[in-house]
Amino acid sequence: MIASLKYLFKSTVHLLYPHICTGCGSDLLDEDNLLCLKCIHDLPHTNFANLASNPVEKYFWGRIPLQVAYSQFYFSKEFLIQHLIHQLKYRGDTKIGFYLGELMGKTLLKSDRFKDINALVPLPLYADKEHKRGYNQAAVICDGMSSVMNVPVYNKYVIRQHATETQTRKHRTERWENVKDSFKVIKETELAGKHLLLVDDVVTTGATLEACGSVILQTADVKLSIATLAYAPK
Repeated sequence: MIASLKYLFKSTVHLLYPHICTGCGSDLLDEDNLLCLKCIHDLPHTNFANLASNPVEKYFWGRIPLQVAYSQFYFSKEFLIQHLIHQLKYRGDTKIGFYLGELMGKTLLKSDRFKDINALVPLPLYADKEHKRGYNQAAVICDGMSSVMNVPVYNKYVIRQHATETQTRKHRTERWENVKDSFKVIKETELAGKHLLLVDDVVTTGATLEACGSVILQTADVKLSIATLAYAPK
């Protein structure tokens, strides 16, 4: 009887305040999801988490010594993932960022390659930029991952020391020049001896992640891996 009343109440609330798919706008009954099953299925999954020497790992060969690396999705203007990342970064939709982080966390829990991660490190934004946006999208993704993986998020343990120009139209060398010397570890003791997963929304040339990762790897006995929501090869 109680279960029936609860179902009736939820159904009535749903009629008055429908929960719709963020991707296609279709009606959702499951209030815990932000995407319908079709949109989840249609997302361009890379399946890199279980693939050694995948394209993301190859990006960093000869640049920084990583344990493993992966991206959850391919990034393309033709795919829904571009819209979702745009909503996260520029429309204040932190719920979709947290949700996509949960999807990443579920993927990594199934991968033996990421089983010994001790903490998540969001790629830091410059303080003024984060203040204007109201949040760091990489930290939002990390929060979603952390809720599934049960590992801490080391937010603000690494900082970006100064503002940089947008990377959008820069080539790889220009991107590196733009971000080198931008990052600083401020809590070395807490990072020392751990396997850290550096997290960002999109990897394009990898220059920003390389610059940040190089600084983190100067900490004693640190092992570093990288995870991004999407992979956008140049």
